[in-house]
Amino acid sequence: MTAPSRVQWRKSRRSGTGDNCVEVAQFRHSIGVRDSKAPNAGTLVFSHQAWAVFITHIKQNNEDA
Repeated sequence: MTAPSRVQWRKSRRSGTGDNCVEVAQFRHSIGVRDSKAPNAGTLVFSHQAWAVFITHIKQNNEDA
């Protein structure tokens, strides 16, 4: 895994200007997710496939709402 300090973290375009959201980064073989309020508290790491399934599920549920 690429060191989290060497990747570019980004917030959702739907996020406000505050620090109360999650940030996402693309590592070489995975996706990292961290809390923007506590970026040094740890990173959740998902495979690209698991992340794609998650995003697809979120988008489908938002369309149904």
